[in-house]
Amino acid sequence: MKFNILGAEMRRTDDGYVGSVRFEVEGHGHPYEAALHSKDGTDWAYGLFFMNESGSERDIDQVEAYLEENDEAFDLLVDAAWRTLKA
Repeated sequence: MKFNILGAEMRRTDDGYVGSVRFEVEGHGHPYEAALHSKDGTDWAYGLFFMNESGSERDIDQVEAYLEENDEAFDLLVDAAWRTLKA
């Protein structure tokens, strides 16, 4: 599965780190957004959504399964957001 990062951000809060990454997946009709949260910057929770409008449930299920099974793909999203964090 090939991802194209459209944009990302990350900020530090009282509760840890909060970020989001907007991305496209090759062959899918609608872009996605992943909302990220971590208390310590190492263990990440996320939610996956369609970015602008709803698309195929099959497509989003495929992306969700891919992210769950592929640490490198998930790390790509986290790294994109992490790089935007202001020191």
